[in-house]
Amino acid sequence: MSRAFAGPWGRRGGTGRGVWAVDVANHVHRSLPETGLGRGWEGAMIMALTATLLLFGLLTLHSASAVMAERGDLPHYHYVLRQGAGVILGLAVMLVCARIPTEWWRRLSPHLMLVSVLLLVVVILPFTHAIAPEVNGARRWIRLPGVTVQPSDVAKIAVLVWTAALAVRKRHLLLNLGRGLAPFLVGWAVIVVPIIMEPDVSTACLIAALGAIIVFAAGARVGHFVLLGVLALPIAAPVLMAGYRGARWQSLLLDPGGPVEGTSFQSYQSLLAIGSGGVTGVGFGAGRQKFGFLPEAHNDFIFAMIGEEWGFVGALAVILCYLALITIAFRVARRAKDLFGELLAVGVASLIGLQAFLHIGVGLGVFPATGLSLPFVSFGRTNVIAMLAAVGILLAVAREAPEGRLERAAAEGG
Repeated sequence: MSRAFAGPWGRRGGTGRGVWAVDVANHVHRSLPETGLGRGWEGAMIMALTATLLLFGLLTLHSASAVMAERGDLPHYHYVLRQGAGVILGLAVMLVCARIPTEWWRRLSPHLMLVSVLLLVVVILPFTHAIAPEVNGARRWIRLPGVTVQPSDVAKIAVLVWTAALAVRKRHLLLNLGRGLAPFLVGWAVIVVPIIMEPDVSTACLIAALGAIIVFAAGARVGHFVLLGVLALPIAAPVLMAGYRGARWQSLLLDPGGPVEGTSFQSYQSLLAIGSGGVTGVGFGAGRQKFGFLPEAHNDFIFAMIGEEWGFVGALAVILCYLALITIAFRVARRAKDLFGELLAVGVASLIGLQAFLHIGVGLGVFPATGLSLPFVSFGRTNVIAMLAAVGILLAVAREAPEGRLERAAAEGG
């Protein structure tokens, strides 16, 4: 198997025992039914895990948002209904994406980037406040009658698909820092810079990391990324440490046990919620931190609500769901019919994994508050639709995986 096609997995097989294991895997693979969304158990498990997280998210959201809704003179189920509408639309988008051939995604990649850039520019223009108002010091949403869109969520999918497509085209140049990586850096900058200007630095960092992982999986040298990181540090450090972000990092790193007022308040309340949950939690709907103690309990800190009401058992179950979903996504990448499908699956796994990891890390006090939502669980219709679109792309890759991929891998590896 060539390095370009093998991606991060390297060569497989090579021994008689390895070929025997591949034969067994293929026998099991052929015996499983065709679901139409990926042959065998991978597609079914992806959908089951996604549905589990969605249902658990709606339950937790109902508990976390009821008090906030009633304080705003809204029905206690207001946010759940809005999220439910997003879930239904997102599931429809997922099914459509799952049926789109991956080759079409490759052709659509530049158009997705163009749409994302246009949406991001609309958000930051000085004369678009009527449709992109400032909320909590940031302009991150486009609000039209009956519709609210967060362009940065659309940008995550666009960068994922575009980076994978360009990596396939440039795979023979990826070892060259200038000719290989420069086009990626320009494309990412066009997306990341407007997001920083919103400002939403955490999402900008997430998208940059997502793109880097995909390019590395395609064969780029990790040393090049280290060098680029060192060169970018003089520019990135002032941005990352400016204003409240610097105060949060300073509080977290230099004075983690200090006063809980100001920048430490959210982290302290989050840890208090998780700690009070114990092993099995205080019970569904019985959490106290949602009564004004923990800001954004329905979104940025919903993992803390899970820890409080469902305890260690519930929090661990959610983490295991993410780990299982990511593991299956990497298996789909291993079985993909070509390098583009492989990189798409790696990108989806990385997007879900990175965002879940950072959100949970914030809840546990490992990172300062970032504003990143928990995939499939936190409130946010654009985010849940984007995440379900990513799952649809993963299902499309799984659906196209040829039955003979494992046999070819063994033959080429041996």
